[in-house]
Amino acid sequence: GYLDREYAAGTKRLDVLVRWPYTGPGGERLMQREAMELKVWRAGKDDPLTEGLAQLDGYLDRLSLTTGVLVIFDRRPEAPPWNQRGAFEEATTPSGRQVTVLRA
Repeated sequence: GYLDREYAAGTKRLDVLVRWPYTGPGGERLMQREAMELKVWRAGKDDPLTEGLAQLDGYLDRLSLTTGVLVIFDRRPEAPPWNQRGAFEEATTPSGRQVTVLRA
């Protein structure tokens, strides 16, 4: 497969686009695509979940994708230790797309 960093999706840039070629049921060559947005939760700032979901929603719309992944790196001093932070959750974008959120 392919990993594209800062993939141009309209006027802004998606952080990561993963493309994986595969052969469809009729023998046609197809491309699976997965969009990923990365956010950092910094000290003194609000949780970037809402902002990240809205931003990813726009990218998914431009790429005609129905799902995506949002990764939030918690860099606050009060964040739990790294080995206690890794958690997946499901969220919905403003337009109703399903997103997997990884908090790390």
